[in-house]
Amino acid sequence: MKLKDPKLLKQACYVGSKWSEALNGQTSPVVNPSTGKVIASVPVLGRDEALSAIHTAELVQKQWQKKTAKHRSQVLRRWFELVTEHSDDLATLLTSEQGKPFAEAKGEIAYAASFIEWFAEEAKRAYGEMIPSHKEDARILVSKVPVGVVGAITPWNFPAAMITRKCGPAFAAGCAVVLKPAPETPLTALALAELAERAGIPQGLFSVLTGDAAAIGSALTESAVVRKISFTGSTAVGKLLMAQSADTVKKLALELGGNAPFIVCDDADLEAAVNGVMIAKFRNAGQTCVCANRIYVQNSVYDAFSQLLVERVSQLKVGDGFAPDVTIGPLINEAAASKVQNHVDDAVAKGAVIAHGEPRNEGSLFVAPHVLLEANDDMLIATEETFGPVAALFRFDDDEDVIGRANHTESGLAAYAYTRDLARAFRFSESLEYGMVGINEGLISTEVAPFGGVKSSGLGREGARQGLDDYLETKYTLMGGLF
Repeated sequence: MKLKDPKLLKQACYVGSKWSEALNGQTSPVVNPSTGKVIASVPVLGRDEALSAIHTAELVQKQWQKKTAKHRSQVLRRWFELVTEHSDDLATLLTSEQGKPFAEAKGEIAYAASFIEWFAEEAKRAYGEMIPSHKEDARILVSKVPVGVVGAITPWNFPAAMITRKCGPAFAAGCAVVLKPAPETPLTALALAELAERAGIPQGLFSVLTGDAAAIGSALTESAVVRKISFTGSTAVGKLLMAQSADTVKKLALELGGNAPFIVCDDADLEAAVNGVMIAKFRNAGQTCVCANRIYVQNSVYDAFSQLLVERVSQLKVGDGFAPDVTIGPLINEAAASKVQNHVDDAVAKGAVIAHGEPRNEGSLFVAPHVLLEANDDMLIATEETFGPVAALFRFDDDEDVIGRANHTESGLAAYAYTRDLARAFRFSESLEYGMVGINEGLISTEVAPFGGVKSSGLGREGARQGLDDYLETKYTLMGGLF
């Protein structure tokens, strides 16, 4: 990798107050999914290092929360500026270890920086209130105080943004963070930690630990010092962390799996709907939790819509993220690629027609984008999150039919609907059982809006002012004997 600032390529972990190698000398390789080549190695840390990081975080956090909101805001603002200044290097690291096209990686770095900027501003707005008292000689004060030490566990699909979406509000609120990044994409996390240190985040307030996920995770969930767990990842792991956190009654923020419906009504602007599918389905090679997984198209416009979609999908280019004009990079690993192929094979066996796409080469992580027609609710692709570049089109008759089918899932993260009827738009918005709904929009993620799901898609919200509240506790003080 050619970096303008080679110091951003870190092969040590930021544990407590220093950069540390593994105590036992063990390391884990970081592999470029486009080439299969090892590009770096990071320490394999475990429970002892996690406990050490938690202990240091507890001490430093108590000092950090005493700092003025303006001071915390200024430090975060500097972190935002450094991330922006080093966006090319961060995007290079991201594409190298995750695979997404470089232009898309640059977009993610800008998105990641936006959370730091937003919460730098929100740091000064953790307002309390005074409530009219029930006693003449007393006053009721309500204040917001930081949760304390936070354990954060982040995924590989957005290795920069999912970190800043947690750390930005945590630091703004006065918390400390012990972070366990995904094993596939540690380099982006370590580079962000390097820039945080340069920005003035106190040593020990932010630790980044790579290595044994089970050992580090259990240390975080079992520790009484860690008062909150913030996790983005699979529903199965989220449920495990929830159970492990029960004994210490932690605050939880869980952003889990999705199975997003994308509804195209007969009165929709079909060109706009196709544009929406292209970004909601094929961004990051379909490896996003808010991806359109089930595309429902009303019968009368099904053929016209599918033709337009196939034309657009045929223009996508698959390849190495650094190659010119590439729009679809590799999937993250063999298990991911195999799952996508399995979903395609299952759909075809149950009656789907491949309108566009071809089988992947054995062992390759490059998966061609697919459009499947005549999908039905008995297929795996209807009930499981594909997490790959496969657009499956289902037919529907009327609004009642499609709303019922769209809600027939344990997931409840994101949903989309395209219609030019205002009443119909409101009906979809209120009837779809999802934490987020895009009406005539395929890209709903932004730092200024609350991101999160319902049902098995999780708890809590990230981004917006609600994202800061998730790292604060409400404290009530009765001031008596005043008069």
